Order: sequence, then structure tokens, then C-alpha cells
Amino acid sequence: MNTITENHPYKRSPLAIILPLVKDRVMQAMLIMMALLAVIDLPQLGPSVHFTLQSLWEMLPFFAIAIAIAAGAKATGADSLIAAAFSGHPARATLLAALVGAISPFCSCGVIPLIAALLGAGVPLAPVMAFWIASPIMDPEMFILTAAGIGLNFALAKTLAAVAMGLLAGFAVLVIQRYGGLGDPLRINSTSSCGSSCASETATTVCWQFWKEPVRRQLFANEAATIGIFLGKWLTLAFFLESLMVAYVSSDWIASYVGSDNAFAIPLAALFGAPSYLNGYAAIPLVSGLMEIGMTPGAAMAFVTAGAVSSIPAAIAVWALVKKPVFALYLLLGITGAILSAWIYQLSGGAV
Repeated sequence: MNTITENHPYKRSPLAIILPLVKDRVMQAMLIMMALLAVIDLPQLGPSVHFTLQSLWEMLPFFAIAIAIAAGAKATGADSLIAAAFSGHPARATLLAALVGAISPFCSCGVIPLIAALLGAGVPLAPVMAFWIASPIMDPEMFILTAAGIGLNFALAKTLAAVAMGLLAGFAVLVIQRYGGLGDPLRINSTSSCGSSCASETATTVCWQFWKEPVRRQLFANEAATIGIFLGKWLTLAFFLESLMVAYVSSDWIASYVGSDNAFAIPLAALFGAPSYLNGYAAIPLVSGLMEIGMTPGAAMAFVTAGAVSSIPAAIAVWALVKKPVFALYLLLGITGAILSAWIYQLSGGAV
């Protein structure tokens, strides 16, 4: 069986991963916010730092499990199996793509290189769109952290929402294509990349016992460090923002816009989530804090699902990859699916 060679780009020193933190914008933003808080309201700085550290400590066991799952997927090369969901009858492939997308370890940016490769190889747009919509909403590590940070019920509902949104998107594309639309989705000579650490080259072969190969062990270690830093910095920023939100955001204001008394809470949360969504992992403590001060479960679901597929980084990547009609359809299906899923979740009781 072929294995990764010693010259594989994943074999790099830990310094190559840690040094970029010096210029990392998330960490710089964190320091700037702490400095501003010290100037504006110094007594709040101590409680905010304590809240952040305590929240990180409570999340640590789930954080470690999530990193191990994601790094293992890369080290084994299991992510190369994703393409198997796109073969066969279009309707069946669309169903499989939505199911696989909901459990695949890809973020909204990290999925872009795979989508580009699939579309470039001539894979039909319907299953690709189903996977594209479902994938960034949920993955194994996201499920674990969501269950820990918000609740198991919410994590399960979000997983079902990811599948449902993928199915809606995929079958909508099938209907449009049946009437002659969306013939050639890719831009001419388009390329795609992702600036986040979660978008990375994958192994071309699968080796479940990756620890037996030195280079795959190195791949696991480097990927775990990269993901750990990526998730860690976003969660740190998110918990710090949550501490400020708890301290300064009025529960009356939350209730007036995304509380149970506002009939438009779910659509507003979906539309607000699109441009303001930071990151799937960062959204967990933020949404948890919002729910504690009045945000309805349905509005929370709309925020996290709409934001996952239509955040600004993801939207920019999609815009660079596909033609304008496909881009517009991607946003429309993502936001519409998020609103419908949130309404269903709200009507079902929305207990967390």
C-alpha cells in the first residue's frame, strides 16, 4: 500500500505552527480588547479574564476529544473517502452527500478545495451542493463541543438541521437543472484556497492504523497542534466576548429582537448570523450566553446554521469559485433552509 512519503509537506517543525500566532489577527484582537477594557472599565477586566479561563478549563476534555477526531481523520486519510458519496443515481447521491456532509470534518472554508475538485471532475452540482451546505454546519468535533457548551438536544437538532438543509439544497438544484438551469457552475480557470488552518492537503490513501507510520504520526501531531491553536484562539476570544456580553448586554434588548415575544426572531437571527458569524466553535459559547439572557432556541438555531453557510469568509470563498447564479442560489438555500429548520425546531419544543 502506498504511504505518505518523508517529503510530505505535513512533516514540519512545531515552530512553523506556533510562530504565526505572533501576527495572528485573532490574538491581536484579543489583546486590543483587553487593553480597551482596562482603559474603559478596569474593574471588569479581572472578572472577564477569570470567566474566560474558567470556561476554557470546563471545555478542555471535550476540546481534546474534538481535536483527536479531527487530527485522526487527516492522519488516516479518511477524508479522502468523502467523494464516495457522490457516485450513482443523482437522487441517491444527493441523499448520501447530505448525510456524509453532516458528519464530515470540514469547516465552511476547508470544504472549498474539495468542492472545487469535485466540480472540476464533473461531479453533478446537486450532490455537491447538498454536501456543501451540510458540511460546515456540523462535524464530529462540533457535535461534541456543542453538546458540552449548549446541550445534547441542541447538538442533535443541529445535526438533523444540517442533513435537512443539505437535502433541500441538493433537490432544489436537481429541480432547477431538470428545467435547464445551472449548466456550468464553475468560473473559468477558477481556483480556491482557504486562509484558515482547517483547509489543508489530505492524504491520498487510507491507513486506519496511522500510528505505525512515522510520517502519519507526524501528520497527526502537526494537525492536532494546528487545530488546537485554531480552536483555542477562537474559543478564547469567544469566551471573552461572552463575558462582556453578560456584563453589558441587556436581556431586555435581546428579548425585544430574538426573544419569544418577537414573531420575526428567527428570520432576524438568520439574517444577523450571516455577516456577524465569527466561527462555528466561537459561536457555541456566544449562543449559549445569548440563550441565557433571552434568545429563543429557534433563533439560536437559525443563527448558527445560517451563519455557518453564509459567513463572510465562506461567502468570499464561494464567490471566487462559482458563477454568480450559483453563488446567489447557495446563499438563498442556506438562509432559507436555516429559517425553516429553526421554525421546526422551535415548534418541536426547542428544549436544550
